[in-house]
Amino acid sequence: MDFDARFQRVCDLRESIAKNRDRLIRMAVRDLRFTVTDCAKEVDITLERLLMLGGMREELSRREPLGGSGSRVALMLSYNGSAWLNSAISSIYVVGNRVDVKFSSKGRDVMEVTEAMYQPIFGDDVTFYRGSGRSFLERALADPEVSAVVAFGFDANMLPYEKAVRESGKKFVFEGPGQDPFIVFADADLELALEDLMTAKFMYSGQTCTAPKRIFVQRDVYDTFLEAVVDRVRRLVVGDPEDPRTNVSPVASSVAVERIRVQLEEAVEQGARILTGGRIEGNLIEPTVVRDAVDSMLGMREEVFGPVLFTSPFESADEVLSRARNHKYGLRAAVFGGEEAARVARELAGEPYCHPVPDYTFGRFGTVAYNQTRSESWRGALITKPIGGYGYSGWIWETVEGRFRLKQGPKLFSLETSRVQ
Repeated sequence: MDFDARFQRVCDLRESIAKNRDRLIRMAVRDLRFTVTDCAKEVDITLERLLMLGGMREELSRREPLGGSGSRVALMLSYNGSAWLNSAISSIYVVGNRVDVKFSSKGRDVMEVTEAMYQPIFGDDVTFYRGSGRSFLERALADPEVSAVVAFGFDANMLPYEKAVRESGKKFVFEGPGQDPFIVFADADLELALEDLMTAKFMYSGQTCTAPKRIFVQRDVYDTFLEAVVDRVRRLVVGDPEDPRTNVSPVASSVAVERIRVQLEEAVEQGARILTGGRIEGNLIEPTVVRDAVDSMLGMREEVFGPVLFTSPFESADEVLSRARNHKYGLRAAVFGGEEAARVARELAGEPYCHPVPDYTFGRFGTVAYNQTRSESWRGALITKPIGGYGYSGWIWETVEGRFRLKQGPKLFSLETSRVQ
C-alpha cells in the first residue's frame, strides 16, 4: 500500500472522528473529567492536523518502516488527551508502519470509541492493547516484528528501560514532562502575555506537559501583572466538566493532586504566599496563584500537573536566563518582551530538530515561543511541527551501526519511525 492509499485511510478516519465528535467528547469528559469545551476544541484541532499529513506527501512518500514492510511500532499513550492521540497514531501509520496502541487505563471508554472507529478502516494494521503498561513495553521490546517503541509518560518510569532497549537494539522514542518557564519582561505586551498565560495554563485544568509552570515576571511589573492574573483567575468557573460554562474541572490523577497539595504546603512554609485559591476538595483543585516562589521549592522543581501558578520575580535578563536553564526539564519556554527578551529566547532555544548528544542536555528547550501564543507556536504539533525537548523531557535511544546513541530535541514520529527507501 502506497502513501496515497494510507493517507486516504487517514482521511476516512478523519471523517469518522467528525461523525463521532459528540460521542468522543462525552467519553473524554466522563473518563478524564476534562471540560466539555476543552474536549471539543481538541477534536477540532485534531481534524485540522490530520489533513496536514497530506502536505507532507513529498517527504513521507519516500519513506518506509524502520523494520521494513510489515514491521510494527508500539505506541504507549498518556492519559491527558483523547482526540489528539489520533495525530500520533496516524503520523506513525502513514509512513507504512503497523501500530500497536496502548491507552492509559484512565481512558478505557475513549479507547473503546477510538477502536470502533479504527477497526473498519485499518483492520489489523492498528490494534489496541488492554494489558498493563509494563507488560506492553516488555512485550514490544521482545517482539522481533516491533522496530520501534514510542512512549509518553514520566521520565522516572522510562529511564530504567535503557538496558533492555540497548539489548533489544530497537529504537525508543520518549515524550515526557515539562516544567516550562513563562518569562515576562517589563517592556512586554502584558495583555498578550496575560491572555496566553490564562489559555495555556488552565486548558485541561493545567494537565498538559506544555502548560506554563514556572512563571517569571520582571520585578518592575511583577505586582501589576499578578494583580491582573489574580483578577482573571478569580473569574474562572470551577465545577462540573459537562457544563459548557466550566473552565476548571477535577484533576484526573490522584497522584498529581497529592503532589500539588505537598507543593503548596511546602511553598507556604518557606515564605511564599497564596494570593487566591489553594483549596483542594477531593480531586478538585481551586485555581491557585502563588507569589514569591523560589527555585528550590517543589512547585518550581517538580512538574505541576494542575491549575496552580507558581510565580517569581526576577531582576535582569541574565538572572532569568540562568534560572530558566537550571532545570532537569526542557520541553517548551515562552518569552514576552523586547530586545533583552529576544536574546533570552534565542539562548534558550535548542536545535530545530533532534540530534545526537553525548549525554542528557540541560538548559535548552525544544520549543521557544517569543511574543507568540501557545496556539500559534504549537500549530501542527506531531504532524508538521516537531515536538519534544531536552534533559528529561524527552529523548531517543537507538543503535546505529552497532553503536548505541542518545538524541535529544524536537522530533516527528513519522520520520523517527521510518527511513528513506
